[in-house]
Amino acid sequence: MEKSISIQKHLPNASKIAYGCMGLGADNKESNLLSNEDIINAQGIVECAIECGINFFDHADIYRRGSAEQAFGKVLKNSPQLRAQMIIQSKCGIRVKQGDNFGCYDFSGNWITHSVDGILKRLNIEYLDVLMLHRPDPLMELEELANTIEHLKRSGKINHLAVSNMNLHQISLIQSALDIPIISNQIEMSLAKLDWLDDGVMVGSKGNHMVDFVSGTLEYCQLNSIQLQAWGSLSKGIFCEQGLYSSNQNVRNTSELVKQLSNKYQVESEAIVLAFLMRHPAGIQPVIGTTNENRIRNAVSALNIHLDRNDWYNLYVSARGAALP
Repeated sequence: MEKSISIQKHLPNASKIAYGCMGLGADNKESNLLSNEDIINAQGIVECAIECGINFFDHADIYRRGSAEQAFGKVLKNSPQLRAQMIIQSKCGIRVKQGDNFGCYDFSGNWITHSVDGILKRLNIEYLDVLMLHRPDPLMELEELANTIEHLKRSGKINHLAVSNMNLHQISLIQSALDIPIISNQIEMSLAKLDWLDDGVMVGSKGNHMVDFVSGTLEYCQLNSIQLQAWGSLSKGIFCEQGLYSSNQNVRNTSELVKQLSNKYQVESEAIVLAFLMRHPAGIQPVIGTTNENRIRNAVSALNIHLDRNDWYNLYVSARGAALP
């Protein structure tokens, strides 16, 4: 599989597409207890991803109340040889609603240390290739956070640090206190979520203030070799077959265009949707979360195509539902 551009400096063998493990584990809102079927399903999905050339696996301690990591850990227990083929990333920092806690973000040293220990135990591994801070904590104590991260690094529990859902100012602040580099930033980017592009093209145009993106974040990451990872990259499949029957005219139009391009490039719709992201010079690494093995296979075909400029812009304009300024 083709290598990712930005992350190659730190993880030279990282696949250009990552698999997001949020759909693994117990699909039960009341319990995180795994069934044999959950483990078998996880095993099949992980093996499918590896067969397709995906070696980068993205987790979070909150995915399915920890059972996503537990299911993955069972896979590694059953097939320990797979660990050497993998780059494993997990996130922490979100504390879900429990008791008198309404839900919060927590970058305190105690919570991050506790979270990493729990992640390693559930995943059945000795270290994380990448620890990702999940969402910004307004009460973050910078020195405490930096000391905690550096201790985790020295103790061999993490190899690299990344962030998620952060803008350039937040990344810069955290980086200012650390000797180790922040290697990636995972944000929502897709054909359905285009503010990361509109931020640039709407400069000096009416309506620019309505763009839901902090200006300069994309360029900051590019300048500092910070890998941009795209969550929600497949847009929940709305631009694939189901989109052709959507009640939303804009979705129908874009889905029809995706279908036309699928025929042109001889790939499935999922590949076109991801190729749109990967055509950008930032070297975006899509994170796909589908548990459908056929869709995983369809998605990695994006690596074999390169959208031409006209096709890329047609997708952009169609998906945004308005002409460029």
